[in-house]
Amino acid sequence: MESSDIRDELTDILVTEKEIQDKLRELAARIDEDYAGKDVLLVGVLKGAVMVMADLARSLCGHVQMDWMAVSSYGAGTKSSGVVQIRKDLDSDLTNRHVLIVEDIIDSGLTLSWLLENFESRGAASIEVCALLRKPDAAKVQIDCKYVGFDIPNEFVVGYGLDFAERYRNLRDVAVLAPHVYS
Repeated sequence: MESSDIRDELTDILVTEKEIQDKLRELAARIDEDYAGKDVLLVGVLKGAVMVMADLARSLCGHVQMDWMAVSSYGAGTKSSGVVQIRKDLDSDLTNRHVLIVEDIIDSGLTLSWLLENFESRGAASIEVCALLRKPDAAKVQIDCKYVGFDIPNEFVVGYGLDFAERYRNLRDVAVLAPHVYS
């Protein structure tokens, strides 16, 4: 879906599809360098990270394995509740694995903080985070994110995997959702 198709539902386009693709290639080059000679497990956080994970993985030069985990702290709202629910656990054993968590967005950081502690308790050799988007003004906990695509304002955004009530995930850009849509 193009932003122009739903112009009246958006207030601002923050990051275009081209900017996203360029940034993911840049991040992939850094990841390839940092993980040279290591077996990397990419862990995508469903559902939002599907687009990021697919495009990042295609931009990587080396072999990677992928797994998925579904956790939620949003429900159908626009703000994190802070209560994490596992909806789908990993199929992979993390013991002695180099794990790269792939996220669409770091908002409050509460869900990701929980996930980092959970993965550490599973015996991962290393755990790093790659997030396409980060909202520094929304942070409630400090998250060490090694690979960040874009810092964005504390607005409710959709597109490129990010949704509101399961809509807008297929929007090619990342855009601010107009308040009249969700209020």
